[in-house]
Amino acid sequence: MISVEKYREAGLKLTPQRMAILDYLKENRQHPSAEEIFKYVSRKFPTMSFATVYNTLEALEQRGALMVLIIDPQRKRYDTVTNPHHHLFCTSCKKIMDIERDYDLEIPEGERLGFKIFGNRIEFFGLCPQCRDDAPESVNMTAAM
Repeated sequence: MISVEKYREAGLKLTPQRMAILDYLKENRQHPSAEEIFKYVSRKFPTMSFATVYNTLEALEQRGALMVLIIDPQRKRYDTVTNPHHHLFCTSCKKIMDIERDYDLEIPEGERLGFKIFGNRIEFFGLCPQCRDDAPESVNMTAAM
């Protein structure tokens, strides 16, 4: 999880704009995009640039305080939970939910092609309860990516 102490230890300036980005991320488990973060934070700081948000997110990612998700082909999403976990992705509304369970997925030594494996992420695609309830029955049976 992101903390002001980690940010300070990383040697990054704690500007009011960066603090607003951190505050938003601390309160948000919805895996926001840079655009969503910018839209929210720029209400408080109308002169802030998108580059400030993007550069802050990049700095946090490089320091291990954020995980980047590329589940949504339309945009990167950011996850403040950096411990190993998996995700559910609604192909209709684009909601992403965390799954905190490990599934013991392992590649046998002979099939690793020389890779040393450090971990994995599993992404499940489908319809969230709200979209499933709103969709016609034929869509529920054939929801595809």
